Amino acid sequence: MPEMPEVQAHAERLTAADSGRVLRRFVPLTFTALKTAVPAPDDARGRALVDVGRRGKFLLLDFEPVTFVVHLMQGGRLLVDAKQSAKPRGGQARWVFADEGPALLLTEQGTERKAGVWCVPTAAVATSPPVAGLGPEAATIEAEELAARFADRNMRLHGFLRDQRQVAGIGRRLANEVLHRAQRSPFVMTGKLSEADATAVVTAIRDAVEEGLEYERSRDDMSSSKDRPGRVHGRTGEPCPVCGDTVRAVSYSGYTVNYCPTCQTGGKVLADNTTSKFLK
Repeated sequence: MPEMPEVQAHAERLTAADSGRVLRRFVPLTFTALKTAVPAPDDARGRALVDVGRRGKFLLLDFEPVTFVVHLMQGGRLLVDAKQSAKPRGGQARWVFADEGPALLLTEQGTERKAGVWCVPTAAVATSPPVAGLGPEAATIEAEELAARFADRNMRLHGFLRDQRQVAGIGRRLANEVLHRAQRSPFVMTGKLSEADATAVVTAIRDAVEEGLEYERSRDDMSSSKDRPGRVHGRTGEPCPVCGDTVRAVSYSGYTVNYCPTCQTGGKVLADNTTSKFLK
């Protein structure tokens, strides 16, 4: 799933390519693509794209006074659409511009079809679903606030970082990378963490995000997960680049937690099944 670095870099590319273009029409291509009824997408017709912003993992297409909030979910992409075919593969929604140049096409491959578009008033983006309720941005949260959130919500650290209500913009890959850099166990309970722990996590978030942004900004398109830089994510069985120990995995139905026992768990290894109890 695209996370903060991928979404931010893509927003910057779209702004550079499409800001100032006037919207002719918005076309939902599937019944489930548009998640809202008010305001109507037609309220953006004839308006120029101010820019493409980002909040958490959401893209924000600002056609003031209306903003389209786009969530790519697992397999979604917002692509340049020169052909504008009637039934594009995986097509969910299309933005057609008055200059008759390429459209923008929201696609989603696979069968889940969870990518979507919300049409909201530009002035109320922050307080409208689905953006309302997001936690502070991962790249700018301070250690003091993160420590307070740790104390307020006692749960496994890896899950905490993926909870968009706690910290916005981090997904499975970044959570793995951040916790390896911070040298913290993915399975430690947040209620046991101190402000020093929060400081280590904040520093690791900023380092991992900076690395990801540098890579994404070097590209002309959004990367796939396997191409993104990292030390442990997706590297089960490989040597840890810091200490040389073997990168381990705990697999769940929808994702995998990667970690280095030496760097993160005092050498302790968790059996790779969902019923094992981690020894802290």
